[in-house]
Amino acid sequence: MAEPPGLSNAERRLWAAFPTGTVVVLGDEPPAGPDPDRIVRAEVIAQLLLGACETRSGFVPAVRLTGAYIIGELDVSGGTVEYELRLTHCRLAEAVDFSNAQARQLRLSDCRMPGFDGGGLRADGYLSLSGSVIEGSVRLPRAQLTGGLRMNGTKITVSEPVDWGLFAGGMLVEVGFFARGCEITGGVRLVGARLNGGLWLEEAVLSNPGRLALDGQNMVVEDTAEFSRATTIGTIRLRSARINGLLSFSRSRLDAGAPGRMALHASHMQCEELLLWPAEKIQGTVALSYSRINLIMDHPEFWPDEMWLNGLTYETLRGGTFKDRLSWISRDREFHLQPYEQLSTWYHGIGDDELARKVQLAKLRGRRRKAHPVGRVWNTLLDWTVGYGYRPWLAFAWFGVLVGIGTIVFSANRPRVIKPGERPDFHAFVYTLDLLIPIDTFGQQQAYDPQGWSRWMAYALVATGWILATALITGVARVLRPN
Repeated sequence: MAEPPGLSNAERRLWAAFPTGTVVVLGDEPPAGPDPDRIVRAEVIAQLLLGACETRSGFVPAVRLTGAYIIGELDVSGGTVEYELRLTHCRLAEAVDFSNAQARQLRLSDCRMPGFDGGGLRADGYLSLSGSVIEGSVRLPRAQLTGGLRMNGTKITVSEPVDWGLFAGGMLVEVGFFARGCEITGGVRLVGARLNGGLWLEEAVLSNPGRLALDGQNMVVEDTAEFSRATTIGTIRLRSARINGLLSFSRSRLDAGAPGRMALHASHMQCEELLLWPAEKIQGTVALSYSRINLIMDHPEFWPDEMWLNGLTYETLRGGTFKDRLSWISRDREFHLQPYEQLSTWYHGIGDDELARKVQLAKLRGRRRKAHPVGRVWNTLLDWTVGYGYRPWLAFAWFGVLVGIGTIVFSANRPRVIKPGERPDFHAFVYTLDLLIPIDTFGQQQAYDPQGWSRWMAYALVATGWILATALITGVARVLRPN
Protein backbone atom coordinates (compact mmCIF):
# COMPACT_ATOMS: atom_id res chain seq x y z
CA MET A 1 0.00 0.00 0.00
CA ALA A 2 1.31 3.41 -0.91
CA GLU A 3 1.74 6.13 1.67
CA PRO A 4 -1.72 7.45 2.59
CA PRO A 5 -2.42 11.14 2.09
CA GLY A 6 -2.53 13.64 4.92
CA LEU A 7 0.45 12.36 6.91
CA SER A 8 2.43 14.77 9.03
CA ASN A 9 6.20 14.97 8.74
CA ALA A 10 6.64 12.74 11.81
CA GLU A 11 4.13 10.21 10.48
CA ARG A 12 5.79 10.24 7.06
CA ARG A 13 9.15 9.45 8.63
CA LEU A 14 7.60 6.58 10.60
CA TRP A 15 5.91 5.18 7.49
CA ALA A 16 9.15 5.25 5.53
CA ALA A 17 11.16 3.66 8.38
CA PHE A 18 8.72 0.80 8.98
CA PRO A 19 9.81 -1.59 6.18
CA THR A 20 13.39 -1.71 7.49
CA GLY A 21 12.55 -1.41 11.21
CA THR A 22 14.55 1.82 11.54
CA VAL A 23 14.14 3.75 14.80
CA VAL A 24 12.45 7.14 14.36
CA VAL A 25 13.62 9.57 17.05
CA LEU A 26 11.46 12.64 17.65
CA GLY A 27 12.83 13.47 21.12
CA ASP A 28 14.81 12.14 24.05
CA GLU A 29 12.07 12.46 26.70
CA PRO A 30 8.27 12.08 26.72
CA PRO A 31 6.81 15.37 25.48
CA ALA A 32 5.09 17.50 28.10
CA GLY A 33 2.38 18.49 25.64
CA PRO A 34 1.21 18.10 22.05
CA ASP A 35 4.26 19.41 20.23
CA PRO A 36 3.22 19.67 16.52
CA ASP A 37 6.59 18.32 15.37
CA ARG A 38 6.22 15.22 17.56
CA ILE A 39 2.56 14.34 17.10
CA VAL A 40 1.78 10.92 15.64
CA ARG A 41 -1.74 9.62 15.28
CA ALA A 42 -2.42 6.25 16.89
CA GLU A 43 -4.37 5.10 13.84
CA VAL A 44 -1.24 5.40 11.71
CA ILE A 45 0.66 3.11 14.10
CA ALA A 46 -2.26 0.66 14.10
CA GLN A 47 -2.32 0.57 10.29
CA LEU A 48 1.38 -0.24 10.17
CA LEU A 49 1.05 -3.00 12.78
CA LEU A 50 -1.85 -4.55 10.88
CA GLY A 51 0.02 -4.69 7.55
CA ALA A 52 -0.99 -1.52 5.71
CA CYS A 53 2.56 -0.87 4.48
CA GLU A 54 4.54 -3.03 2.08
CA THR A 55 7.60 -4.71 3.60
CA ARG A 56 11.08 -4.99 2.08
CA SER A 57 12.92 -8.24 1.53
CA GLY A 58 16.00 -8.73 3.65
CA PHE A 59 14.75 -6.54 6.51
CA VAL A 60 12.63 -7.06 9.61
CA PRO A 61 9.74 -4.57 9.56
CA ALA A 62 8.87 -2.93 12.88
CA VAL A 63 7.37 0.19 14.43
CA ARG A 64 10.16 1.74 16.47
CA LEU A 65 9.39 5.23 17.69
CA THR A 66 11.02 7.43 20.32
CA GLY A 67 9.84 10.69 21.89
CA ALA A 68 6.46 10.96 20.14
CA TYR A 69 3.19 12.47 21.34
CA ILE A 70 0.59 9.89 20.25
CA ILE A 71 -2.97 11.15 19.91
CA GLY A 72 -6.05 8.98 19.62
CA GLU A 73 -6.53 5.41 20.79
CA LEU A 74 -3.98 2.81 19.75
CA ASP A 75 -6.50 0.04 19.16
CA VAL A 76 -5.63 -3.29 17.52
CA SER A 77 -8.07 -5.36 19.59
CA GLY A 78 -8.86 -8.71 18.01
CA GLY A 79 -6.26 -8.20 15.28
CA THR A 80 -3.16 -10.10 14.26
CA VAL A 81 0.02 -8.05 14.66
CA GLU A 82 2.90 -9.55 12.70
CA TYR A 83 5.45 -6.89 13.56
CA GLU A 84 7.29 -5.65 16.62
CA LEU A 85 6.09 -2.50 18.37
CA ARG A 86 8.68 -0.51 20.26
CA LEU A 87 7.65 2.82 21.79
CA THR A 88 10.25 4.58 23.92
CA HIS A 89 9.89 7.89 25.78
CA CYS A 90 6.47 8.43 24.19
CA ARG A 91 3.37 10.02 25.62
CA LEU A 92 0.03 8.45 24.73
CA ALA A 93 -3.04 10.61 25.12
CA GLU A 94 -5.39 7.61 25.39
CA ALA A 95 -5.19 4.07 26.71
CA VAL A 96 -3.70 1.31 24.56
CA ASP A 97 -5.97 -1.57 23.53
CA PHE A 98 -4.42 -4.91 22.55
CA SER A 99 -7.25 -7.01 23.96
CA ASN A 100 -7.73 -10.40 22.26
CA ALA A 101 -4.99 -9.57 19.79
CA GLN A 102 -2.26 -11.89 18.56
CA ALA A 103 1.08 -10.15 18.52
CA ARG A 104 4.81 -10.55 18.55
CA GLN A 105 7.07 -8.47 20.77
CA LEU A 106 5.56 -5.38 22.43
CA ARG A 107 7.74 -2.83 24.15
CA LEU A 108 6.33 0.38 25.61
CA SER A 109 9.15 1.48 27.86
CA ASP A 110 9.64 4.82 29.65
CA CYS A 111 6.31 6.01 28.28
CA ARG A 112 3.36 7.83 29.85
CA MET A 113 -0.16 6.56 29.22
CA PRO A 114 -3.60 6.47 30.90
CA GLY A 115 -3.92 2.68 30.80
CA PHE A 116 -3.20 -0.55 28.94
CA ASP A 117 -5.70 -3.27 28.01
CA GLY A 118 -4.22 -6.62 27.01
CA GLY A 119 -7.01 -8.92 28.11
CA GLY A 120 -6.75 -12.16 26.12
CA LEU A 121 -3.58 -10.96 24.38
CA ARG A 122 -1.37 -13.69 22.91
CA ALA A 123 2.20 -12.56 22.36
CA ASP A 124 4.94 -14.75 20.94
CA GLY A 125 7.58 -12.42 22.36
CA TYR A 126 7.59 -10.41 25.57
CA LEU A 127 5.46 -7.52 26.73
CA SER A 128 7.48 -4.74 28.34
CA LEU A 129 6.12 -1.74 30.21
CA SER A 130 9.37 -1.10 32.06
CA GLY A 131 9.96 2.43 33.24
CA SER A 132 6.53 3.63 32.12
CA VAL A 133 4.19 5.81 34.14
CA ILE A 134 0.62 4.57 33.82
CA GLU A 135 -2.20 6.63 35.30
CA GLY A 136 -4.83 3.95 35.11
CA SER A 137 -5.22 0.20 35.16
CA VAL A 138 -3.13 -2.38 33.33
CA ARG A 139 -5.41 -5.22 32.27
CA LEU A 140 -3.96 -8.59 31.27
CA PRO A 141 -6.62 -11.20 32.18
CA ARG A 142 -6.15 -14.49 30.32
CA ALA A 143 -3.12 -13.08 28.49
CA GLN A 144 -0.55 -15.56 27.17
CA LEU A 145 2.94 -14.10 27.05
CA THR A 146 5.48 -16.55 25.68
CA GLY A 147 8.47 -14.24 26.09
CA GLY A 148 7.66 -12.93 29.55
CA LEU A 149 6.27 -9.79 31.18
CA ARG A 150 8.58 -6.94 32.12
CA MET A 151 7.49 -4.12 34.39
CA ASN A 152 10.80 -3.11 35.97
CA GLY A 153 10.51 0.39 37.39
CA THR A 154 6.93 0.79 36.17
CA LYS A 155 4.66 3.17 38.10
CA ILE A 156 0.93 2.42 38.08
CA THR A 157 -1.64 4.59 39.84
CA VAL A 158 -5.42 4.17 39.90
CA SER A 159 -7.77 6.88 41.08
CA GLU A 160 -10.14 4.65 43.09
CA PRO A 161 -8.99 2.19 45.80
CA VAL A 162 -11.48 -0.41 44.55
CA ASP A 163 -9.83 -0.48 41.13
CA TRP A 164 -7.00 -2.87 40.32
CA GLY A 165 -3.67 -1.36 39.39
CA LEU A 166 -2.75 -4.61 37.63
CA PHE A 167 -5.63 -6.91 36.70
CA ALA A 168 -4.13 -10.16 35.39
CA GLY A 169 -6.22 -13.09 36.57
CA GLY A 170 -5.62 -16.30 34.63
CA MET A 171 -2.52 -14.88 32.93
CA LEU A 172 0.09 -17.29 31.56
CA VAL A 173 3.71 -16.12 31.43
CA GLU A 174 6.27 -18.60 30.18
CA VAL A 175 9.62 -16.89 30.76
CA GLY A 176 8.97 -14.87 33.91
CA PHE A 177 7.22 -11.85 35.39
CA PHE A 178 9.87 -9.23 36.18
CA ALA A 179 8.67 -6.18 38.11
CA ARG A 180 11.73 -5.15 40.07
CA GLY A 181 11.44 -1.69 41.60
CA CYS A 182 7.91 -1.14 40.33
CA GLU A 183 5.43 1.04 42.23
CA ILE A 184 1.77 0.07 42.06
CA THR A 185 -0.84 2.09 43.92
CA GLY A 186 -3.92 -0.12 43.82
CA GLY A 187 -4.28 -3.87 44.03
CA VAL A 188 -2.46 -6.45 41.94
CA ARG A 189 -4.70 -9.34 40.87
CA LEU A 190 -2.95 -12.55 39.82
CA VAL A 191 -5.71 -15.02 40.73
CA GLY A 192 -5.18 -18.26 38.86
CA ALA A 193 -2.13 -16.93 37.05
CA ARG A 194 0.63 -19.31 35.99
CA LEU A 195 4.13 -17.87 36.03
CA ASN A 196 6.46 -20.52 34.67
CA GLY A 197 9.58 -18.38 34.92
CA GLY A 198 9.02 -17.03 38.42
CA LEU A 199 7.72 -13.82 39.98
CA TRP A 200 10.34 -11.15 40.63
CA LEU A 201 9.21 -8.20 42.75
CA GLU A 202 12.45 -7.16 44.46
CA GLU A 203 12.31 -3.60 45.84
CA ALA A 204 8.76 -3.21 44.57
CA VAL A 205 6.19 -1.04 46.36
CA LEU A 206 2.62 -2.39 46.38
CA SER A 207 0.26 -0.03 48.17
CA ASN A 208 -3.45 -0.57 48.81
CA PRO A 209 -3.91 0.10 52.56
CA GLY A 210 -6.66 -1.90 54.24
CA ARG A 211 -7.33 -3.83 51.03
CA LEU A 212 -5.58 -6.41 48.88
CA ALA A 213 -2.15 -5.26 47.82
CA LEU A 214 -1.69 -8.52 45.90
CA ASP A 215 -4.24 -11.25 45.30
CA GLY A 216 -2.44 -14.41 44.17
CA GLN A 217 -5.08 -16.94 45.13
CA ASN A 218 -4.61 -20.26 43.27
CA MET A 219 -1.55 -18.82 41.53
CA VAL A 220 1.15 -21.23 40.35
CA VAL A 221 4.76 -20.05 40.32
CA GLU A 222 7.60 -22.17 39.02
CA ASP A 223 11.05 -21.41 40.38
CA THR A 224 10.85 -18.39 42.72
CA ALA A 225 8.38 -15.84 44.05
CA GLU A 226 10.70 -13.03 45.13
CA PHE A 227 9.51 -10.21 47.38
CA SER A 228 12.94 -9.34 48.79
CA ARG A 229 13.32 -5.73 49.96
CA ALA A 230 9.76 -5.05 48.77
CA THR A 231 7.24 -2.90 50.62
CA THR A 232 3.65 -4.08 50.71
CA ILE A 233 0.96 -1.96 52.37
CA GLY A 234 -2.18 -4.03 52.33
CA THR A 235 -2.85 -7.77 52.35
CA ILE A 236 -0.83 -10.24 50.31
CA ARG A 237 -3.21 -13.12 49.64
CA LEU A 238 -1.61 -16.36 48.46
CA ARG A 239 -4.40 -18.69 49.51
CA SER A 240 -4.14 -22.07 47.74
CA ALA A 241 -1.17 -20.84 45.74
CA ARG A 242 1.54 -23.27 44.70
CA ILE A 243 5.15 -22.08 44.76
CA ASN A 244 7.42 -24.75 43.28
CA GLY A 245 10.54 -23.13 44.66
CA LEU A 246 11.36 -20.31 47.07
CA LEU A 247 8.90 -17.76 48.43
CA SER A 248 11.08 -15.00 49.86
CA PHE A 249 10.24 -11.98 51.99
CA SER A 250 13.86 -11.26 52.84
CA ARG A 251 14.38 -7.73 54.24
CA SER A 252 10.93 -6.73 53.06
CA ARG A 253 8.24 -4.74 54.84
CA LEU A 254 4.81 -6.30 55.40
CA ASP A 255 2.09 -3.98 56.68
CA ALA A 256 -1.64 -4.68 56.47
CA GLY A 257 -2.29 -0.95 56.40
CA ALA A 258 -5.23 -1.17 58.81
CA PRO A 259 -5.83 -2.64 62.28
CA GLY A 260 -7.18 -6.18 62.48
CA ARG A 261 -6.29 -7.15 58.90
CA MET A 262 -3.95 -9.76 57.52
CA ALA A 263 -0.54 -8.80 56.26
CA LEU A 264 0.03 -12.24 54.69
CA HIS A 265 -2.80 -14.68 53.97
CA ALA A 266 -1.09 -17.86 52.80
CA SER A 267 -3.40 -20.61 54.01
CA HIS A 268 -3.77 -23.87 52.02
CA MET A 269 -0.57 -22.96 50.17
CA GLN A 270 2.04 -25.40 48.87
CA CYS A 271 5.61 -24.16 48.92
CA GLU A 272 9.08 -25.68 48.78
CA GLU A 273 10.77 -22.99 50.89
CA LEU A 274 9.42 -19.99 52.79
CA LEU A 275 11.87 -17.26 53.80
CA LEU A 276 9.90 -15.03 56.17
CA TRP A 277 12.70 -12.78 57.34
CA PRO A 278 11.59 -9.17 56.76
CA ALA A 279 13.42 -6.00 57.71
CA GLU A 280 11.05 -5.23 60.59
CA LYS A 281 8.22 -6.74 62.61
CA ILE A 282 5.23 -7.71 60.50
CA GLN A 283 2.26 -5.41 61.06
CA GLY A 284 -0.87 -7.53 60.75
CA THR A 285 -1.85 -11.18 61.04
CA VAL A 286 0.02 -13.94 59.19
CA ALA A 287 -2.05 -16.99 58.22
CA LEU A 288 -0.33 -20.25 57.23
CA SER A 289 -3.24 -22.53 58.13
CA TYR A 290 -3.38 -25.88 56.33
CA SER A 291 -0.35 -25.03 54.19
CA ARG A 292 2.36 -27.53 53.28
CA ILE A 293 5.85 -26.06 53.36
CA ASN A 294 9.02 -28.13 53.19
CA LEU A 295 11.34 -25.57 54.79
CA ILE A 296 10.45 -22.52 56.90
CA MET A 297 13.15 -19.97 57.66
CA ASP A 298 12.06 -17.14 59.94
CA HIS A 299 13.07 -15.26 63.07
CA PRO A 300 11.07 -14.44 66.25
CA GLU A 301 12.14 -10.79 66.13
CA PHE A 302 9.86 -10.23 63.13
CA TRP A 303 6.86 -12.40 63.99
CA PRO A 304 3.53 -10.56 64.24
CA ASP A 305 1.46 -10.62 67.40
CA GLU A 306 -1.04 -13.03 65.87
CA MET A 307 -0.46 -16.01 63.59
CA TRP A 308 -2.78 -18.72 62.31
CA LEU A 309 -0.88 -22.02 62.18
CA ASN A 310 -3.56 -24.67 62.61
CA GLY A 311 -3.10 -27.40 60.01
CA LEU A 312 0.34 -26.17 58.89
CA THR A 313 2.77 -28.99 58.10
CA TYR A 314 6.48 -28.69 57.47
CA GLU A 315 9.62 -30.80 57.29
CA THR A 316 12.29 -28.40 58.53
CA LEU A 317 12.42 -25.24 60.68
CA ARG A 318 15.27 -22.74 60.73
CA GLY A 319 15.53 -19.84 63.15
CA GLY A 320 14.49 -19.39 66.78
CA THR A 321 15.07 -21.38 69.94
CA PHE A 322 12.78 -23.96 71.51
CA LYS A 323 11.10 -21.29 73.66
CA ASP A 324 10.64 -19.14 70.57
CA ARG A 325 8.87 -21.99 68.78
CA LEU A 326 6.52 -22.50 71.71
CA SER A 327 5.68 -18.79 71.52
CA TRP A 328 5.27 -19.14 67.75
CA ILE A 329 2.58 -21.83 67.92
CA SER A 330 0.74 -20.13 70.78
CA ARG A 331 0.10 -16.85 68.91
CA ASP A 332 -3.27 -18.00 67.64
CA ARG A 333 -6.12 -16.59 69.71
CA GLU A 334 -7.90 -19.93 69.36
CA PHE A 335 -6.24 -22.96 70.91
CA HIS A 336 -5.56 -25.85 68.51
CA LEU A 337 -3.86 -29.19 69.16
CA GLN A 338 -2.38 -29.67 65.68
CA PRO A 339 0.38 -27.00 65.84
CA TYR A 340 1.72 -28.62 69.01
CA GLU A 341 1.51 -32.10 67.51
CA GLN A 342 3.33 -30.94 64.38
CA LEU A 343 6.11 -29.23 66.35
CA SER A 344 6.48 -32.27 68.60
CA THR A 345 6.68 -34.53 65.54
CA TRP A 346 9.40 -32.33 64.07
CA TYR A 347 11.52 -32.43 67.25
CA HIS A 348 11.02 -36.18 67.43
CA GLY A 349 12.05 -36.47 63.79
CA ILE A 350 15.37 -34.70 64.41
CA GLY A 351 16.07 -36.97 67.38
CA ASP A 352 15.29 -34.58 70.26
CA ASP A 353 12.71 -36.58 72.19
CA GLU A 354 13.10 -34.45 75.31
CA LEU A 355 11.96 -31.30 73.50
CA ALA A 356 9.19 -33.30 71.85
CA ARG A 357 7.89 -34.25 75.31
CA LYS A 358 8.10 -30.63 76.43
CA VAL A 359 5.95 -29.59 73.47
CA GLN A 360 3.36 -32.21 74.42
CA LEU A 361 3.41 -30.88 77.98
CA ALA A 362 2.93 -27.32 76.69
CA LYS A 363 0.01 -28.57 74.59
CA LEU A 364 -1.77 -29.99 77.63
CA ARG A 365 -1.13 -26.83 79.61
CA GLY A 366 -2.54 -24.76 76.79
CA ARG A 367 -5.64 -26.90 76.61
CA ARG A 368 -6.06 -26.59 80.40
CA ARG A 369 -6.66 -22.85 80.03
CA LYS A 370 -9.70 -23.62 77.85
CA ALA A 371 -11.20 -26.22 80.22
CA HIS A 372 -14.09 -25.67 82.68
CA PRO A 373 -13.18 -24.86 86.33
CA VAL A 374 -13.31 -28.46 87.62
CA GLY A 375 -11.27 -29.64 84.66
CA ARG A 376 -8.69 -26.90 85.25
CA VAL A 377 -8.31 -27.98 88.89
CA TRP A 378 -7.80 -31.64 87.98
CA ASN A 379 -5.43 -30.78 85.12
CA THR A 380 -3.43 -28.50 87.41
CA LEU A 381 -3.11 -31.37 89.87
CA LEU A 382 -1.92 -33.68 87.07
CA ASP A 383 0.63 -31.08 86.04
CA TRP A 384 2.02 -30.53 89.53
CA THR A 385 2.16 -34.19 90.46
CA VAL A 386 3.30 -36.07 87.33
CA GLY A 387 3.59 -33.44 84.60
CA TYR A 388 0.65 -35.07 82.78
CA GLY A 389 2.68 -38.29 82.69
CA TYR A 390 5.60 -36.72 80.83
CA ARG A 391 7.40 -36.08 84.14
CA PRO A 392 6.68 -39.15 86.29
CA TRP A 393 9.70 -38.39 88.43
CA LEU A 394 7.64 -35.57 89.99
CA ALA A 395 5.42 -38.21 91.65
CA PHE A 396 8.47 -39.91 93.17
CA ALA A 397 9.81 -36.54 94.30
CA TRP A 398 6.52 -35.74 96.05
CA PHE A 399 6.49 -39.27 97.45
CA GLY A 400 10.01 -38.84 98.86
CA VAL A 401 9.15 -35.49 100.47
CA LEU A 402 6.01 -36.89 102.09
CA VAL A 403 7.88 -39.98 103.34
CA GLY A 404 10.45 -37.73 104.99
CA ILE A 405 7.80 -35.56 106.64
CA GLY A 406 5.80 -38.59 107.84
CA THR A 407 8.92 -40.26 109.25
CA ILE A 408 9.75 -37.17 111.29
CA VAL A 409 6.18 -36.69 112.53
CA PHE A 410 5.58 -40.29 113.60
CA SER A 411 9.03 -40.59 115.16
CA ALA A 412 8.15 -37.64 117.40
CA ASN A 413 4.56 -38.75 118.08
CA ARG A 414 4.40 -42.52 117.99
CA PRO A 415 0.97 -44.08 117.26
CA ARG A 416 -0.60 -46.31 119.88
CA VAL A 417 -0.75 -50.07 119.51
CA ILE A 418 -4.16 -51.38 118.42
CA LYS A 419 -3.68 -55.04 119.53
CA PRO A 420 -0.95 -55.45 122.12
CA GLY A 421 0.93 -58.69 121.78
CA GLU A 422 0.18 -59.03 118.02
CA ARG A 423 1.94 -55.94 116.88
CA PRO A 424 5.02 -55.89 114.64
CA ASP A 425 7.86 -53.65 115.63
CA PHE A 426 7.06 -50.00 114.84
CA HIS A 427 9.14 -48.16 112.27
CA ALA A 428 8.13 -44.57 111.47
CA PHE A 429 9.57 -44.84 107.96
CA VAL A 430 7.76 -48.10 107.16
CA TYR A 431 4.56 -46.81 108.77
CA THR A 432 4.63 -43.72 106.52
CA LEU A 433 5.15 -45.94 103.48
CA ASP A 434 2.14 -48.03 104.49
CA LEU A 435 -0.01 -44.88 104.72
CA LEU A 436 1.10 -43.53 101.32
CA ILE A 437 0.83 -46.78 99.36
CA PRO A 438 -2.89 -47.37 98.62
CA ILE A 439 -2.70 -51.07 99.60
CA ASP A 440 -1.67 -52.43 103.01
CA THR A 441 1.83 -53.63 102.23
CA PHE A 442 3.81 -53.88 105.47
CA GLY A 443 1.06 -54.38 108.08
CA GLN A 444 2.01 -51.23 110.02
CA GLN A 445 -1.14 -49.27 109.17
CA GLN A 446 -3.44 -51.94 110.63
CA ALA A 447 -1.37 -52.39 113.81
CA TYR A 448 -0.96 -48.77 114.92
CA ASP A 449 -3.40 -45.90 115.40
CA PRO A 450 -2.05 -42.32 115.29
CA GLN A 451 -2.78 -40.01 118.24
CA GLY A 452 -3.76 -36.34 118.48
CA TRP A 453 -2.74 -33.98 115.76
CA SER A 454 -0.69 -36.66 113.98
CA ARG A 455 -3.96 -38.42 113.12
CA TRP A 456 -4.67 -35.63 110.60
CA MET A 457 -1.23 -36.13 109.15
CA ALA A 458 -2.04 -39.82 108.67
CA TYR A 459 -5.32 -38.99 106.95
CA ALA A 460 -3.55 -36.51 104.67
CA LEU A 461 -0.89 -39.08 103.75
CA VAL A 462 -3.53 -41.70 102.89
CA ALA A 463 -5.44 -39.22 100.70
CA THR A 464 -2.27 -37.96 99.06
CA GLY A 465 -1.17 -41.50 98.29
CA TRP A 466 -4.38 -42.18 96.44
CA ILE A 467 -4.12 -38.88 94.57
CA LEU A 468 -0.53 -39.56 93.52
CA ALA A 469 -1.38 -43.07 92.36
CA THR A 470 -4.43 -41.88 90.42
CA ALA A 471 -2.50 -39.01 88.83
CA LEU A 472 0.34 -41.30 87.84
CA ILE A 473 -2.00 -43.84 86.23
CA THR A 474 -3.98 -41.10 84.46
CA GLY A 475 -0.87 -39.36 83.24
CA VAL A 476 0.71 -42.52 81.88
CA ALA A 477 -2.54 -43.45 80.15
CA ARG A 478 -2.69 -39.97 78.58
CA VAL A 479 0.85 -40.29 77.27
CA LEU A 480 0.11 -43.67 75.75
CA ARG A 481 -3.16 -42.40 74.24
CA PRO A 482 -2.69 -38.61 73.92
CA ASN A 483 -5.74 -37.89 71.83
